Amino acid sequence: MRFASPVSVSSLAKEIGAKIIGDANLWAHGINEIHKVVPGDITFVDIEKYYSKSLSSSATIILINKEVDCPPGKCLLVVKNPFQVYNDLVLRHRPFQPLTHLHSATAKIHPTAMIEPQVIIGDEVSIGANSYIQGNCYIGSHTTIGENVIIQAGTIIGTDAFYFKQWPEYYEKWHSGGEVIIEDNVFIGAGCTINKGVSGATIIGSGSKLDSQVHIGHGVVLGKNCLLAGQVGVGGKTIVGDRVRIYGQAGLANNITVGADAVVLAKAGVLRSVEGGKSYFGMPAEEARRKFMQIVAVKNLIK
Repeated sequence: MRFASPVSVSSLAKEIGAKIIGDANLWAHGINEIHKVVPGDITFVDIEKYYSKSLSSSATIILINKEVDCPPGKCLLVVKNPFQVYNDLVLRHRPFQPLTHLHSATAKIHPTAMIEPQVIIGDEVSIGANSYIQGNCYIGSHTTIGENVIIQAGTIIGTDAFYFKQWPEYYEKWHSGGEVIIEDNVFIGAGCTINKGVSGATIIGSGSKLDSQVHIGHGVVLGKNCLLAGQVGVGGKTIVGDRVRIYGQAGLANNITVGADAVVLAKAGVLRSVEGGKSYFGMPAEEARRKFMQIVAVKNLIK
């Protein structure tokens, strides 16, 4: 998530009551989770085993709960509860604004786009030329829809991430400050759900086609010209390469990568990253040929 204007580290530290370690003259240009950070971003870490990953990431400013050595060119802001500070910053820079009209005044809809009745369009939404959105769809705030996109009835895009910080006695909701980007020539069937990122983008690549009742989790990056059949579910922050085909009721776990040109057969459960250019089947999913051989072997054992 990018800030509307940069924030100085010194002013931020004063605001949140943080101790500065490192370069106090830096400026923050955005805020992101560790897997989405780019130079200029703020991120946070509050568990020691993840300190190294955060400190070596592309993030420039790190909210942290312990004084440690700061890498060159970075800044640490030491606070008691880094998560709470992070969450509050996301909310402050992208505050919650409930809709009061069917179409937000800040939405930008191309004159050639076709919007059927009862479509709800949120703040800072952009809809490109010749796109067609059928009735009873919900297009949440900070969603970008490209050209020649078809979204069928009842689909919901840009809902909050299903993402919670676990404390000993309860779960605390992360504020969803991210967005959804639907690139050109995408088809999205009826009754699909696509979550926005927590602080980054959920992306549906150009030319991809989603059947009805497909769910795309927060921060997913779906490649170009992918094909997803009905009732497929893709877990948050998973990356799917170009031209991947996923057949009905298959599920992809969160935080994995599926290589380009892979084929995931029906009802498969992909629990870890898999290479491209191969077919996968079963639960847990394995290369299809190997899985079928296992099934035959088991059948022979019980004859």
